[in-house]
Amino acid sequence: MSRTHRLLPALLIASLALATTSIAASTQPNVVIIYGDDVGYGDVGAYGSELIPTPNIDALAAGGLRFTDGHCAAATCTPSRFSMLTGMHGFRKGVGILPPNAPLSIDTEAYTLPDLFRDAGYTTAVIGKWHLGIGTPGVPTNWNGTVAPGPLEIGFDYSFLLPSTNDRVPCVYVVDHHVLNLDPADPLYVGKKAEVNSKGSTLYPDGKEDPTAMSYYRSSHGHNNSVINGIGRIGYMAGGQSALWNDETMADVFVDQAREYIGKNKDKPFFLYFSSQDIHVPRAPHPRFQGKTTLGYRGDAMVQFDWSVGAILKALEDHGLSDNTIVIFSSDNGPVYDDGYQDGTTVRTSTKDNDQGHYGAGPFRGGKYQIYEGGTRVPFLIRWPAQIQPGVSSALVNQIDFMGSFAKLLNQPLPEGEALDSRDTLAAFLGKDSVGLPFMIEEAGRARALRRGDWKYIAAPKGKKQSKPQLYDLSNDIAEKTNAAADNPEVAESMGKQLKALMAAPGVR
Repeated sequence: MSRTHRLLPALLIASLALATTSIAASTQPNVVIIYGDDVGYGDVGAYGSELIPTPNIDALAAGGLRFTDGHCAAATCTPSRFSMLTGMHGFRKGVGILPPNAPLSIDTEAYTLPDLFRDAGYTTAVIGKWHLGIGTPGVPTNWNGTVAPGPLEIGFDYSFLLPSTNDRVPCVYVVDHHVLNLDPADPLYVGKKAEVNSKGSTLYPDGKEDPTAMSYYRSSHGHNNSVINGIGRIGYMAGGQSALWNDETMADVFVDQAREYIGKNKDKPFFLYFSSQDIHVPRAPHPRFQGKTTLGYRGDAMVQFDWSVGAILKALEDHGLSDNTIVIFSSDNGPVYDDGYQDGTTVRTSTKDNDQGHYGAGPFRGGKYQIYEGGTRVPFLIRWPAQIQPGVSSALVNQIDFMGSFAKLLNQPLPEGEALDSRDTLAAFLGKDSVGLPFMIEEAGRARALRRGDWKYIAAPKGKKQSKPQLYDLSNDIAEKTNAAADNPEVAESMGKQLKALMAAPGVR
């Protein structure tokens, strides 16, 4: 069944419901997801950070529910975002970190989180980093025309995007289906170096050939192709000079868009997915935030992100929307320090997870790219003054369950065969269930793990003869230091079989 035909019955029912129950519709809570990028458990004051001030996020935590065992679905960005918006694990669809010019990774026929909200009568928007691809597989994206398919084709009514991620080309904003401020006389091209160089548009320095062009700071590894704004990027682009973003004003641009969207839609229920570029590399906070910490660009970028959170919360308050708006704050994966730029952070190794005395993963082992708890256990806050009592929850929860949980809250059944990894954990999200999920899959590249209560099982990597599965008892080994598989063979065997079965199944529900 086509996407349009599949949605028509739901839209008709929703329209009739809205026509007959307008008072009830007017009380539906707005939903704002504020999504950080590479923000670790220990990067927030409410979770123990001492060297990065985050007063606005801390205030959000004080007024809502702070989860101590809240997770993203994967330890890298694209799979986490994919999972949150589709209710499906990225590995089931072969979704990994996307390169520049990647096509849309979400099937336009899939039922998504914004679809769910639209069926419930909401208007929907995404503002900020996308990194889920734009365009059709096998067809080069036309950056000079209609840039599609993208967010509008999977349920969003409005989108203002950093189309890939800030360390990759193209370094322009895309509004709905078009590049913002693009000059037709200087068309934009993205692709291999030889391809873009042949187009005759404005060329940018190649960081490999001329490292001095990286004047903002140098690349430490891999970020030295086209140099934009003095910063080396992954991938090559030509043209589009009038449309280039300014890295240092990006947070301001996204916040202004969020304020405008909230103001325009204050009289009807809305779903806003605010996806910040902070604190992903290249970290380039506005000068007014530079020097606010002793941790250089990374710490200062976190202060900037905290300001963004405060500005969005203030916009909700100014329009009288705070009490009946669900605000969710979290991150797409755990922390990383040196991730390709010489920006003053230290190199994280498997045995030293600290940046000048700051522990981005808090008490946990690992971070971005890694299967240990620091890779997916992230800050996770939910505030809804009308319904949620402030406090702390140790329930095991995951962003992949937003679809199943909001389906329950909004009384919108999920279509058959959709969001098969998304379960109803609404009671935990509302603070009425202190246990949460009975089990949960964790993903990091090709690595897979299973959480079951306090037990954490990590499957042995394929193709490595000497590798063995790992088992950790998080109740007394929260840092995952001691492999307890040999001492608990029955637990290891049981969890290994369960993980294998879950991975082979179409979903966990």
